[in-house]
Amino acid sequence: MPAPAAWRPRTKFQNRVWLHAALFASTIATTTVAGASHYQAFRAEFLPSAIQLPLAAWLLRGFWYSVTVLSILGAHELGHYFACRYYDVDASLPYFLPFPPILPIGTLTGTFGAVIRIREPMQTKRVLFDVGVAGPIAGFLVAVPALVIGMSLSNVIRLPNPLPPSLELGEPLLFRAASWLFFGLVPDGYTVNMHPVAWAAWFGMLATALNLMPVGQLDGGHISYAVLGRRSTYVTFAMIGVAVGLTYFSPTWLFWALFMVVMLVFVGPRHPRTFDEHIPLDRTRLVVAACAVAMFILCFTPAPINEVGGALR
Repeated sequence: MPAPAAWRPRTKFQNRVWLHAALFASTIATTTVAGASHYQAFRAEFLPSAIQLPLAAWLLRGFWYSVTVLSILGAHELGHYFACRYYDVDASLPYFLPFPPILPIGTLTGTFGAVIRIREPMQTKRVLFDVGVAGPIAGFLVAVPALVIGMSLSNVIRLPNPLPPSLELGEPLLFRAASWLFFGLVPDGYTVNMHPVAWAAWFGMLATALNLMPVGQLDGGHISYAVLGRRSTYVTFAMIGVAVGLTYFSPTWLFWALFMVVMLVFVGPRHPRTFDEHIPLDRTRLVVAACAVAMFILCFTPAPINEVGGALR
């Protein structure tokens, strides 16, 4: 006799595939439109007259950005997902989040990012650490070659004077290293004209850095708790203060600081406990944790996006 439905154990890794597919298709559309905008700016080189191309040609160029950014975000989330599968921790497939280009930030990114839903708690710090760090490592391994390819397709141009209203992107250390590798020291009055693939790599690095911030339920919060245990709560509060302080350099940090505060209000500042909280991580995972810190440093910028314009000095 079959057990009543309420008594049957829920099958793991069940997904509404149609929903994931619909969100993914929508995000392809929004990121392609964003990519077309990036390609138009790349071709225009700050000139007032736009380059005229058929719509299909614009969308094809925009697809370069879409493929790159979704590969980085997808690798990140699939890193988490396959780590969950390895440890038999129930999790969903990635949810890609489209961002229609109705606001300036939507035109820049075309997506809010991607997430997976982990449906059961992780019992040990080892599992928590491996699942938490797998995503940033996978995304980083895709973002680095994307950055190299994007820089090889970019060029250096002279800035107009006066400079029209535009957005200035912060340069993470990894971005600066790639720029120096291809173009050397860019002189004053010039800038790197970023190809859409380079744009996607830059956004992927920003997403990696934000996720690695050691706060709450972010990937960095999982890593911090696995390494520090209950002391990670102090790191969480310190990073909230750092995020608030960074609003001095760029107002874009205000949104992220508010997001982290809201997250802590709903889930609490303390990370959910594992039963082996008092047992230190092994040396190999501590080395991987140090690599995660290095990734954060390489991908971080204190001023991600700022508005600029006016005469050059």
